[in-house]
Amino acid sequence: MEQYVIRGGKPLQGEVIIGGAKNAALGILAAAVMTDDTVTIENLPNVSDINVLLQAIGSIGAGTRRINKNVVEISGKDINTLCVEDDYIRKIRASYYLLGALLGKYKKAEVALPGGCNIGSRPIDQHLKGLRALGAKVEIDNGMIHAEAERLTGAHIYFDNVSVGATINVMLAACMADGRTTLENSAKEPHIVDVANFLNSMGANIKGAGTDVIRINGVKELHGCEYIIIPDQIEAGTFMCAAAATKGDVTVRNIIPKHMESVTAKLIETGAKVMEGMDYLRVIGTDKSHATSIKTLPYPGFPTDMQPQMAVVLALAAGTSTITESIFENRFKYVDELIRMGADIKVEGNIAIIHGVNGLKSAAVNAPDLRAGAALVIAALAASGCSDVNEIRYIKRGYEDFDVKLRALGADIEEFSDERDALKFKLRTG
Repeated sequence: MEQYVIRGGKPLQGEVIIGGAKNAALGILAAAVMTDDTVTIENLPNVSDINVLLQAIGSIGAGTRRINKNVVEISGKDINTLCVEDDYIRKIRASYYLLGALLGKYKKAEVALPGGCNIGSRPIDQHLKGLRALGAKVEIDNGMIHAEAERLTGAHIYFDNVSVGATINVMLAACMADGRTTLENSAKEPHIVDVANFLNSMGANIKGAGTDVIRINGVKELHGCEYIIIPDQIEAGTFMCAAAATKGDVTVRNIIPKHMESVTAKLIETGAKVMEGMDYLRVIGTDKSHATSIKTLPYPGFPTDMQPQMAVVLALAAGTSTITESIFENRFKYVDELIRMGADIKVEGNIAIIHGVNGLKSAAVNAPDLRAGAALVIAALAASGCSDVNEIRYIKRGYEDFDVKLRALGADIEEFSDERDALKFKLRTG
């Protein structure tokens, strides 16, 4: 079993470079198969979710060539099947983007129902509603989504609830539909804008991405391009929280500070100092952090993917804080693990009530999902003693070289798959 062993109690110091946005990259990789030309994608994060999707794209005959770990070339010219059913694709949520991409290009697609982190119900009804509105016949049978249309026609589509996945999926299909499509109540996250910009670089005609109304004029074909993925706002926020929780001083570089405004605001409310530059934020933690309240909301509100990391900061802040989770109903599974480390947290429905403590203690904990795993690493970095964070396969789904970057900031962290080696590390550092 792969695990991180972390000896905590050291403030993080230095600079960290943030990689490409995983959630943008997943939509962009799916979109890349919509042209027969070669597409070059740069600043691609080298994480397991990305690698699984690249395998899936290769399995349908598309060409994928890794120039280096962060640059890939993709060509959809030799696609020979429109059925994506391999077991590995069921492991990641973003498998459904191939549904919109293949349906848009070929007017037919079969994709396995998606998997991913178990953080609550994430229905795909809005995806199917949008694709049906474009003229597709969509059915679910034996764990597969089947979509087919003689032709796709632009439509006015109102999403019943804000959904990042549905916005991207329907946008992919609509960009090659006949006529104009209007998507209302669309998600506004930065990765929506990045996918739209990528599609426009391929010749699509999409306007309004980043607002709640997106207008798409369908085009007959797309062409190749070169594109650089935006920085990952969640990776950036994770390191910002790590700096605050460990009372450190970390400069987070290669970011878009505007994307971080909700996280920045909450860290400042706790007493952390945040200094902004053109493409960086410097976060300095404080010995006297204090409580605040957070409610997760669609962008530009506080992101649900950042609430576990922020919970660690609040667990060490004086006073009583609350976190209200309004996106997913099962996102507090990490709380029991934090309690084992000495946190004082009580969950009532969709609200976590956090009474700040003076410090956390070491423990062996299990990562229940991607962002919760990152939060437990932050907790271990802030805790006294040596902690084990197990099930780090979840963390590797969305963080490239997480332990390497933390070590560069002075963290005492190592990855182990052998218990004897882990024990030697504990004895050596203990």
